[in-house]
Amino acid sequence: MSVRRRVFGRRRAGAGSGGGSGAGERESAEFAQRVCSELALDLPDEDVAEDLDDCLDMYEMGSKPRCEEVEYLRLVSDARDRIAHGG
Repeated sequence: MSVRRRVFGRRRAGAGSGGGSGAGERESAEFAQRVCSELALDLPDEDVAEDLDDCLDMYEMGSKPRCEEVEYLRLVSDARDRIAHGG
């Protein structure tokens, strides 16, 4: 749980810093959409929101069989980390 907060805190703290160009922000948004699209293909039976933090926050532990739960949480976490690190 604390690792998750550190990742979120770093991303939010860096979000408003720096000048950032419109093209860079657009490219970042397109990358995030592409990652979410790939995740939706990997998890066709899930309703994957664009905000992966919400997917993790709203997930109820124990609502799936353990092996599916581990895979779901790993895929969503990996996608969120890819977006946060830009690749």
